[in-house]
Amino acid sequence: MTAGRGEEQTLAAGGPARHLPVLRDEILAALNPKGGEVFLDATFGAGGYTRAILSIEGTRVLAIDRDPTAIAAGQDLVIEAQGRLTLVRGVFSALESIAQAQGIAHFDGVVFDIGVSSMQIDDATRGFSFRYDGPLDMRMECAGPSAADLVNGEDEARLADILYYFGEERASRRIAKAIAVERARAPFTTTMRLAETIAAAAPAKPSAIHPATRSFQALRIAVNDELGELVKALVAAERMLGEGGRLAVVTFHSLEDRIVKQFFASRSGHGEARSRLLPGEPERPVPTFIVPAKQPVLPSETETRRNPRARSAKLRFATRTAAPARAAEPALALLAQLPPEKIKSTKRATPKQRGG
Repeated sequence: MTAGRGEEQTLAAGGPARHLPVLRDEILAALNPKGGEVFLDATFGAGGYTRAILSIEGTRVLAIDRDPTAIAAGQDLVIEAQGRLTLVRGVFSALESIAQAQGIAHFDGVVFDIGVSSMQIDDATRGFSFRYDGPLDMRMECAGPSAADLVNGEDEARLADILYYFGEERASRRIAKAIAVERARAPFTTTMRLAETIAAAAPAKPSAIHPATRSFQALRIAVNDELGELVKALVAAERMLGEGGRLAVVTFHSLEDRIVKQFFASRSGHGEARSRLLPGEPERPVPTFIVPAKQPVLPSETETRRNPRARSAKLRFATRTAAPARAAEPALALLAQLPPEKIKSTKRATPKQRGG
């Protein structure tokens, strides 16, 4: 999904890393780091955005990653940054408590790069990709239930819902049925067998993406609760940003972007249209963010040629106002969840829409 959070060029904080961060220059422009300011890189990966921020003399960064391999790989950069970088393992929804444990009361900027990194995709042992045969894992934290547990343990209807809502897979019911038949013969343990089962159930046109792409995305999102984490993290970032603080978020598919777009819309006062206030109708909340026009920002043709994984990236950014932070709207939280049973029974897509 993502192009990784690494770096090709040498910056002030150290030598080259393995991957190229998406929209790096645009992220720097949105964050506008200055000496003496403190930033949060909530998705450290290979450290590309962190390096870019640290290239500005006098900046400090707290970086978070839920993947223990990223934390281990980042220790050289911690040393090279000479006290300006703190790297902590954790989920970004816990950014507030992580920051407070480090004695940080607020940030001047926060950046998120949502999704799976190139390091994870390219490591067959992590099970994120079907390009290589590997264990059916997909756990960013290397702990908890895996994709194999989900594929082998969820009932067929629930599995179809996961593929449909998190992967936007129109053939979800057909794929879920094929998985149920195959797992009855033998449990799924490898990425290749699952991909082959999906391809046989819902073959793609020659020019289309691989038929397993959306299903693998859906399983990864479900295993790691990625959308739920994103909603919590955006709200936590709002609480931790001081007035004038900058929030920048890079997403790679429509589900993530929809959440970020609606968050910024509601927080900037440009959410759902409302008629003139009637007597007794509550006033709109004071905006907590100012969102500049001409968004989202997309990668240039030059960048996508150099890094094809960047082609689906979208950057949205905003500046914090002095208004008090707010809780997540119920409508925003619902975007991160499968519909509850009573909604599914009345608003579920038709069999034709869902590949039945």
